[in-house]
Amino acid sequence: MVSKGRHIMKSVLKWGFIVGAGVVVIIIAALLIIPMFVDVKKYKPELEQYVSKTTSRPFSVGDDIKLTLFPWAGLSFSDLSMGNPPGFKEKEFVTVKSFEAQVKIMPLLLSLFKTIELNRFILNEPRIVLITNKDGNTNWAMPKKSEDKKQTQAPADKASKSGLPIGALSVGTFSIKNGTVVWVDHSTETSKEVREFNLNLKDVSLDSPMNLELSAILDKYPLSVQGTVGPVGQGFEGGKIPLDLKLAAIKELTINLKGNLENLVAEPGVDLDLEIDEFSPRKLVAALGQSFPLATSDPKALDRVALKAHVMANAKQAAVTNGKMDIDESKLNFSMQASQFSRPAVKFDLNLDQINVDRYLPPKSETAPKSEEAAPGTPKKTDYAPLRRLILDGQLKIGQLIASKAKIQDLLMRVTAKDGIINLDPLKMNLYQGKVAGKASLDVTKDVPKSSVNLLVDKVKVGPLLKDVLEVDVLEGAAEADVALAMEGDEPALIKKTLNGEGVVMFRDGAIVGIDLANMVRNVQSAFGLGEKPKERPRTDFTELNAPFTIKNGLVNTPNTSLRSPLLRIIAIGDAHLVNETIDFRVEPKAVATIKGQGDETQRSGIMVPVVVSGTFSAPKFRPDISAATKQEIKQKVLESKEAQKVMEKEEVKKIIEKKETKDLLKGVLGN
Repeated sequence: MVSKGRHIMKSVLKWGFIVGAGVVVIIIAALLIIPMFVDVKKYKPELEQYVSKTTSRPFSVGDDIKLTLFPWAGLSFSDLSMGNPPGFKEKEFVTVKSFEAQVKIMPLLLSLFKTIELNRFILNEPRIVLITNKDGNTNWAMPKKSEDKKQTQAPADKASKSGLPIGALSVGTFSIKNGTVVWVDHSTETSKEVREFNLNLKDVSLDSPMNLELSAILDKYPLSVQGTVGPVGQGFEGGKIPLDLKLAAIKELTINLKGNLENLVAEPGVDLDLEIDEFSPRKLVAALGQSFPLATSDPKALDRVALKAHVMANAKQAAVTNGKMDIDESKLNFSMQASQFSRPAVKFDLNLDQINVDRYLPPKSETAPKSEEAAPGTPKKTDYAPLRRLILDGQLKIGQLIASKAKIQDLLMRVTAKDGIINLDPLKMNLYQGKVAGKASLDVTKDVPKSSVNLLVDKVKVGPLLKDVLEVDVLEGAAEADVALAMEGDEPALIKKTLNGEGVVMFRDGAIVGIDLANMVRNVQSAFGLGEKPKERPRTDFTELNAPFTIKNGLVNTPNTSLRSPLLRIIAIGDAHLVNETIDFRVEPKAVATIKGQGDETQRSGIMVPVVVSGTFSAPKFRPDISAATKQEIKQKVLESKEAQKVMEKEEVKKIIEKKETKDLLKGVLGN
């Protein structure tokens, strides 16, 4: 029984093999014979009619159509043309000069269409014209079909979970030659053209990297891409597709990409190293035939840029790490993270070694800017909605910074923002041998923003600061300050009206250069330019200049600004109105017993003349208080007289003063 069963099994296998072989022979014979007896050209009208009806566009193909089925299933044709639907003045949508494809039939059949072996795929001179009409309609939109949503969604969901529908792929030659893509937007009357598009793929397989070579000309400017992509494998389903590409543009810009494309079907993303070789933005723009879009004070600024970074991004979040950027002589290390793009949450860390901001600012205009009042129309309000949505957390460090010619070191600024509240805290810097620390905030929860600033200044050398920033030499000393300010609005006029705050500014061991206050307040002629001009530039040395102040709705008041000098004491009291730009101060001098001080051993004499300062910021007026000066002169003469000495104890000085002739005393005060 066992031997009989074996005999039956052998017979079955034998006849099965014979039948299978016969089927294969029949299929091969059919594949060889069918193209010989089937006239493909006969079905060309039906093919053209079917495509035209399906796409609602005119369609035609040349008579040179060939079909082969063994050993390669091949199709070739020439002069394919697909037109535009009604409503477009351009006739052509897609044209192809010639096409040829060959796929090996046996692996395709034996694997039930899971294994594809292409011998060649060549597309010659394809041309695509993309049109947007003035009404916004596009020629690439396909006609809508009324299908049940469930039926149309099911295949897509299934495909997204199954990845690639093929198990193996290999291509001998894949080439697109001399292609053209034209994009025309009639709504903006703009157009772009990519021509001489050539793409060659070598060693195409799902299991190994494929070599890619691409070249094209974009609006007369050459572009190229070279490198490898893959292995693709089943990376479309949720894996990674490696790539290593080099992009070159206009012979000025080279970009290197190395990493992975991820989850191309479910959640497309990238994880790659980005490197932009050193290039000149100015030369790049010049090569494009354009003028440089940024006007900079230094015409050589932005002449050198290079970038390296690791980028991870998908539709939900993005991150940049190990970022290094060179901008001219500056080097920036940075990292950034962003998520919730509809309400962006951004974290960043920027560390810049040095930068001269003045180089990158627009050059100063020789024409005076027009005043806001003279500008026609109502000023456009700023939209703060994007800032209200912004969530921000980051810090900026700068080793050496030049801004408005001021030299700053070790700047540290931390920025946070949420729900329309933006904070700078802390804000620190080293400045001219001193330090500045503080914080600031901006509230844009409403249409009119509110802001505040708190600053502490410690031992900043004001002399070199003023020389660098304002190019003036008027004040020396170490500055200390404690200032708190608050304001509303984003326009100068409103800020002045709403400015409130208080503080104190103090200068120690310095000098007021260009003014000799000691001589000025003692002698009216010297104070107001009537006396003899000094041979050396005058100065007023002081041990302390203290200026407390308050600001209320733009009105600055100093109740007791004082200057202490070895020669005199000066008290200044008054107001400065920021809105009207007017001033009203009174300067009261007081004599000091000693006559020797810092850098000054000249004995001084004369009365102490109070000074009244009024007028505007642009045109201040100074006048002596003659009444106060007269009283001082009278008192001085009375006290020096013998008669005054005799009656001093009897308290009759007042009577003597009343007997003096005021007219004669004024002559003495004025010197003639």
